[in-house]
Amino acid sequence: MMDPAVAAILRDAVPGAVIDEPPAGDMPTIVVDRGHLVEVCRTLRDHASLQFALLAEITAADYLPAAPRFEVVYHLACLGEAYATGPAAPPRRLRLKVRLAGDDPRVPSIVSIYPAAGWLEREVFDLFGLSFEGHPDLRRLLMPDDWEGHPLRKDAPVQIRKATQSASPLQLSPEEFAANIRAQREQSTRQARPTGPPEPTRRG
Repeated sequence: MMDPAVAAILRDAVPGAVIDEPPAGDMPTIVVDRGHLVEVCRTLRDHASLQFALLAEITAADYLPAAPRFEVVYHLACLGEAYATGPAAPPRRLRLKVRLAGDDPRVPSIVSIYPAAGWLEREVFDLFGLSFEGHPDLRRLLMPDDWEGHPLRKDAPVQIRKATQSASPLQLSPEEFAANIRAQREQSTRQARPTGPPEPTRRG
């Protein structure tokens, strides 16, 4: 069950933010509008009574054909005394959601609040096609750069025929590989041999 104090702090600190508290059995959950996401995250991290300093995960869900179609899901945690430098807030977890329309799937990046969001937002962008505005390097993370579409969308094709690509710039046959090894050994042997005239033998 959601702690009423968390929602009250957020509503007081971020006037105008739409904050809903849907029922959730496994973890306290709030839903905020995307226009106030950054301010809400900053409050969750910095408020002395909250201290949600750990961003554990960012993921998404596609509810096609429902509207709004997408949810971006953030998992946050307050670590209590294990992290606090001053008076500690109680350790707890929080799920934060932002709902997005299918024809406008964009949300502000929270990299400025949680630097760890950089890679997590790229993964969601890659797999769901959701845009994180203000991200410093928003590009694919798991799929090839020339991949078309986003594989975790409900309308993504189940089967795709695509020519395989190799990241290796050079492919060798077993014979070519063995020849290269022999050439390297011969070169090492030549370099190990003395190149100058032998020193004269000294007699006592």
